[in-house]
Amino acid sequence: MSAPAILEVHAIALSYGGLIPALRKVTLAVPQGAIVALLGSNGAGKSTTLKAISALVRADRGALTHGRIAYRGEDVTHADPARLVERGLVQVLEGRRCFAHLSVEDNLRIGAYSQRPSRREVDAGLERIYAIFPRLKTHRKSLAGVTSGGEQQMIAIGRALMARPRLLLLDEPSMGLAPQIVEEIFEILARLNRDDGVSILLAEQNATVALHYASYGYVLETGRVVAEGTSAELRSEDALQTAYLGAVL
Repeated sequence: MSAPAILEVHAIALSYGGLIPALRKVTLAVPQGAIVALLGSNGAGKSTTLKAISALVRADRGALTHGRIAYRGEDVTHADPARLVERGLVQVLEGRRCFAHLSVEDNLRIGAYSQRPSRREVDAGLERIYAIFPRLKTHRKSLAGVTSGGEQQMIAIGRALMARPRLLLLDEPSMGLAPQIVEEIFEILARLNRDDGVSILLAEQNATVALHYASYGYVLETGRVVAEGTSAELRSEDALQTAYLGAVL
């Protein structure tokens, strides 16, 4: 964790409707060029943390009540979500969220427009995504809603990549997918991190997969960070595996 941080979250607290506490002074950091895992069981606060960072939690009537978020050295605690995307902070939401009645290619094109690209830039972006996800090129004219779950996850990630992110937030990318597809997607993410320098904050219940690819991790329980460490350190903690991760690593 010695590299400069692209993202710093300082003791953020968040509540819904001003009444229901969801995060309790969560602190974490993502070094430039790293993959960091955010682990915990369902309801631990992983999705809320990501939405707080990307400023999407307001759509759920959530509000930060304490703390600070910095992205690339700038305070973005109360930033506009569209502005964050323009600056390269892009989230892939849980559940894939494709536009079912649009084609695969139109779904991808939508991701580019936050950067106000030229047509040539959009076309170049599409070719890049098709090189990363070859099966999307095969189905580019198909409606997104009739593609498989794995392909829809690729569409969601590809749409985010069309915005040229510097920091990619991924919420449960393995959810509901076959192990072979999960491995394929995570290998692609690792390659993007290694070859393109995309920093990644990954929220996952599947701790086994997440800690295989991440260099560092944080464990959430009921909106609090209860442990953190290198992937090797977290894998060696039997108590954490039982109480928070729900898996033998």
